[in-house]
Amino acid sequence: MPPVFPMLTVLSMFYYMCLRRRARTATRGEMNSRRAIESNTRALPINVEIVQYAKEVLDFSSHYGSENSMSYTMWNLAGIPNVYPSSGDFTQTAVFRTYGTWWDHCPSARLPFKRTPPTFCSQDYVELAFEEPVYPTAVHILETYHPGAVVRILACSANPYSQNPPAEVRWEILWSEPPTKVNGPQARQFTPCIKQINFPTNLIRLEVNSSLLDYYTELDAVVLHGVKERPVLSLKSSMIDMNDIDEDEDEEKYGCGMDTLNKPFSIVTLREWPTNGYFDKLPYELIQLILSHLTVPDLCRLAQTCKLLYQHCCDPLQYIHLSLQPYWARINDTSLEYLQSRCTLIQWLNLSWTGNRGAISVSGFSRFLKVCGSELVRLELSCGHFLNETCLEVITEMCPNLQELNLSSCDKIPPQAFNHIAKVGSLKRLVLYRTKVEQTALLSILNFCSELQHLSLGSCVMIEDYDLIASMMGAKCKKLRSLDLWRCKNITESGIAELASGCQLLEELDLGWCPTLQSSTGCFTNLARKLPNLQKLFLTANRSVCDTDIEELAANCTHLRQLDILGTRMVSPASLRKLLESCKDLSLLDVSFCSQIDNRVVLELNANFPNVFIKKSFTQ
Repeated sequence: MPPVFPMLTVLSMFYYMCLRRRARTATRGEMNSRRAIESNTRALPINVEIVQYAKEVLDFSSHYGSENSMSYTMWNLAGIPNVYPSSGDFTQTAVFRTYGTWWDHCPSARLPFKRTPPTFCSQDYVELAFEEPVYPTAVHILETYHPGAVVRILACSANPYSQNPPAEVRWEILWSEPPTKVNGPQARQFTPCIKQINFPTNLIRLEVNSSLLDYYTELDAVVLHGVKERPVLSLKSSMIDMNDIDEDEDEEKYGCGMDTLNKPFSIVTLREWPTNGYFDKLPYELIQLILSHLTVPDLCRLAQTCKLLYQHCCDPLQYIHLSLQPYWARINDTSLEYLQSRCTLIQWLNLSWTGNRGAISVSGFSRFLKVCGSELVRLELSCGHFLNETCLEVITEMCPNLQELNLSSCDKIPPQAFNHIAKVGSLKRLVLYRTKVEQTALLSILNFCSELQHLSLGSCVMIEDYDLIASMMGAKCKKLRSLDLWRCKNITESGIAELASGCQLLEELDLGWCPTLQSSTGCFTNLARKLPNLQKLFLTANRSVCDTDIEELAANCTHLRQLDILGTRMVSPASLRKLLESCKDLSLLDVSFCSQIDNRVVLELNANFPNVFIKKSFTQ
């Protein structure tokens, strides 16, 4: 009698292939339903589920609140809920800095990078630490106002409370979907079906996209459910881990298949064919054009097929513009070394969110820029917590043509390091939001970087005298088009007067949450008269804004597109009608918490001016 084991092996392989094919064609809902069914067959007696709220907020990309307060800050995500199940606008929640598409349609908007994979749509993130590492079984997100912004949930293998950092840090996607439009701003508990992972975690990352929202999303708390021991499938259900089946699918779907950048590869291993088929008949430039539509991981994979395509995929012309932000979880020193020879002509480079927890070293970053920095015009380094003074010194020395530098939320850079930026006299855009830049360094930058057109100083709390800064801008930065002074605590009418007199090309000005500005001094009317090109003006939370200010804007700033006067008590419906009649291009008007503008007035204005989004927030 022939042995049965070979036949069993063949049947097992066939069963595995069927499951794999079904897994690749199934919807994520079907996959999660199948996992849920299988989980019911697991042995449960010794694996009790642990439920825990976030212990600490470790990192985030932006928030609406102040660095010296708890109102509207990401730190509100730690601990038990403050608001839920109530709905509305509450200061005790976590709120990101932007919403909608308004920020993409103002003078300071930056051009997008090509080759960004369509599956990557994250705009902001927050990382949360929990007390106990667990194998996640569920994640509950308590959203209290305008839900629907969360697009991705990830888990990290590193324990932030461990004394011994791991040699390798892994991030796994638990859930990911495109942004969705949720009907209504009411509170909800969001509990997506998450993927099972093969390591315990107490570090969860939420990534959000608020582009479809009508107002700021507000998050109250995050609840992590999990078990201490890894769930094991019972022998009665299946010997195949469903996690393993769709692992490759997830890597491709979410654009994180960057392992090819971290493995040594040589052209010597490629076979040279006697003919390259139709590729031999195509002009070199046409092949380059075709390849320009591929994402970076696809280029790296294609380079391993044959010598001809290897040469095309490694051509520096394919890497003139390079964004590595979508692959932040996989980028490290090895990746930069692998790309180094391909990026000798690079002009735009996006390393935002990359390199944290030791993934990119100062020496690795410096080596890359010394080879690839000479042609750089734009450098995006938002949330790059590996950056220090040495890195800024290397940037200023190796990038003589640099025109745009984004250091948003790089809060680990020491104050004295910013002095180096003054050496880059060609700068046209500088983003220092949520950094520790000090007054002396900033004065030096303004003095030597007279070509500046866009400057962001939002939430820069270490600047002592914003009047002096504004005076220097008025004297030196005549080409300034956009200026972000969000939450600067000490600018007065004197600084505003100097700014308005010297920077008359300004098209965008954010003075939100600047409490020292008072309408009675005439500072806002002075702005309206001196800055006729204004397209965006944020006077958020300034309760002194009055009808006179609005009427001056209507008379002088007819190109106005966005106006935020949230919180004022002094503006009447009549002045708003004058503004709307005069400013034909106005698309956003935020009158939330304006005591004279009730819902009836908003409905009337919406009916008469349907092209304007008039926002009226509420609290229950």
